[in-house]
Amino acid sequence: MTQNSLATDEDILHAAEEWRKAGRGVALATVVETWGSAPRPVGSNLVIDEEGNFLGSVSGGCVEGAVVTEAIDVIESGKPKTLEFGVADETAWKVGLSCGGTIRVYVEKVD
Repeated sequence: MTQNSLATDEDILHAAEEWRKAGRGVALATVVETWGSAPRPVGSNLVIDEEGNFLGSVSGGCVEGAVVTEAIDVIESGKPKTLEFGVADETAWKVGLSCGGTIRVYVEKVD
């Protein structure tokens, strides 16, 4: 699995396009809502391929692993998902979002 969380939005979208041209299954995850102390702002992106390689960040590393796992399901099913992580959610503590905020992430397949 390859990762890079310091990519620009342009880098992320370019990677999505290049990965699709190479025949890889691709999903794009976007922060669509935040409450409280969120690690990344609304509009932050993460692109993921079917092997779990990713570029970008939706949480500064807190929940990327969980988002990548869900994105692989989205690539396989073609059905988008909205994910929510927050400190009140036990899952958030498991994946590391302990910063006190909540984020909502929309994951969609890139065709």
